[in-house]
Amino acid sequence: MATTPALLSIDEYLRTSYHPDVDFVDGEIEERHLGEYEHAKIQSFISFLFTLKEEEWDTDAVVEQRIRVAANRVRICDVAVLRADAPHEHITATPPLICIEILSPEDRLARAELVLADYAAMGVPNIWLIDPLRRAAYTYDTTGLHIADPANLTVTGKPIRLDLTEAFAKLDKKIGSSDRL
Repeated sequence: MATTPALLSIDEYLRTSYHPDVDFVDGEIEERHLGEYEHAKIQSFISFLFTLKEEEWDTDAVVEQRIRVAANRVRICDVAVLRADAPHEHITATPPLICIEILSPEDRLARAELVLADYAAMGVPNIWLIDPLRRAAYTYDTTGLHIADPANLTVTGKPIRLDLTEAFAKLDKKIGSSDRL
């Protein structure tokens, strides 16, 4: 007779350190794809820009932050942009202003959309998906994924503007466009 593995409780997950950190979905651990150069470089660029602009944009940028998107779900966001006046939380439970996910070569769009849907269900108003291999950007809302201009990712009512053109050009120069796909 086959047995099903015991599910992990949210408290056990929150008390445990994982290297690299993992998502927690309904009692199960979900590993994340990361570590590739393109993913890391774009994540660094975005984090650096948001960190430079924190005072001007009234934000607080964090990388690979645990975000409790539901009672029994925690996602690790590549870059989360919190409102400067948001409460300080070790595990973010207040919806960030922006959640930014960056695809790795092994990521599947279907899995990414599940993660993005969790952010939307939590109430995150701005959800961006960046694909460094295809030099593409998307926004996500309750109607799904939408192609966006990677040179002009913005937040309504805020001076926030992300232009990935320079970051993509630097990737092209470092690795060559023939190595992208």
